[in-house]
Amino acid sequence: MLEFQVTSVCGKARLGRLGLPHGQVATPAFMPCGTAGSVKGLLPRDLRDCGVQMLLGNTYHLMLRPGGQAVAELGGLHRLMAWEGPILTDSGGYQVFSLAKMRTLSDEGVLFQSHVDGSRQMLSPRGCMAIQAQLGADVAMQLDQCPPADAPYEEVADAVRRSALWAALCRDAWQAGPRPYGYQQSLFGIQQGGVHQDLRAESARRIVELDLPGYAVGGLSVGEGPAAMAAVLEHIDGQLPPDKPRYLMGVGEPRDILAGVARGIDMFDCVLPTRNARNAQAFTWSGRLKLRNAAHARDSQPLEEDCPCYACRNFSRGALRHYFMAGEMLGPILLTMHNLSWFGRFMEAIRQAIADGNLPARSTQWMEQLYGQQS
Repeated sequence: MLEFQVTSVCGKARLGRLGLPHGQVATPAFMPCGTAGSVKGLLPRDLRDCGVQMLLGNTYHLMLRPGGQAVAELGGLHRLMAWEGPILTDSGGYQVFSLAKMRTLSDEGVLFQSHVDGSRQMLSPRGCMAIQAQLGADVAMQLDQCPPADAPYEEVADAVRRSALWAALCRDAWQAGPRPYGYQQSLFGIQQGGVHQDLRAESARRIVELDLPGYAVGGLSVGEGPAAMAAVLEHIDGQLPPDKPRYLMGVGEPRDILAGVARGIDMFDCVLPTRNARNAQAFTWSGRLKLRNAAHARDSQPLEEDCPCYACRNFSRGALRHYFMAGEMLGPILLTMHNLSWFGRFMEAIRQAIADGNLPARSTQWMEQLYGQQS
């Protein structure tokens, strides 16, 4: 199932290795989003070249199309994606937040109005686990309720209660469920509680007592801001088990990754590098480049001189800008390659800094380079 070992620490930051049915993952790790069974614009071989270790898929979107049973008949999500490495599937809990106007909540689950065809779709804790079993990802997430950052305390408290209830139901279904691909998936529980420390502590207590293979911190990066996020994460090391992986959901801003790693987080995911690439924004060690700016029109430099990615080896900033301005699909493809490569090198540098014992100093340096300010 899942093996996790912490091999080195620097303060609360942990260097480790996560063993899953489809391979090993060096942590801290960043997972690109392949929401509908594809990282937009890239072939699976490109992902490996970019240093990607593990991908994320989304249960809600795959439930709507092509459907869990269809994925199973096609050989599972790994076969569908032609990806041999580990995969984590989100439960659909984030869509409770993002599609708030198209769903109805109850303790039985979430009734969605499909954004694809308008049909009514029920996602219950047991149903969520059944679909994820059909998908066959290495890590499955519990169904949870993610409230917005400005939700009243009472609403956040009810989300904690409901998420804990669903966690127990997901655990029971996971333990009794089928193993259609010959291995047991690893179920992660999800902490909720907004920015309220008492609710965070209560949520952690209730999911930890279920003794699951791993745990996630949910309900952040929904508008609360980086300072509030960091304040929540300050307590994670004392709330979640030290011998199990910790996953901060939906967080990919480099500043927030550094804050999470420094407070004991092992796994991250976000659409940021791929979505920004499609909008002509490149991540570099000197900050972000907006390639639609006219200043790049005749710039013969690569995005980064020392970047080994295919885009930097073969194309100039001016060429990349041309592709975007001309509406050529090659522009987003090349920039997606570069951004994922940059995130891969960023996480590798973080792991090396933990091993060397100098993460705080390196983080200060990176913050100055990336944002022009100290952390």
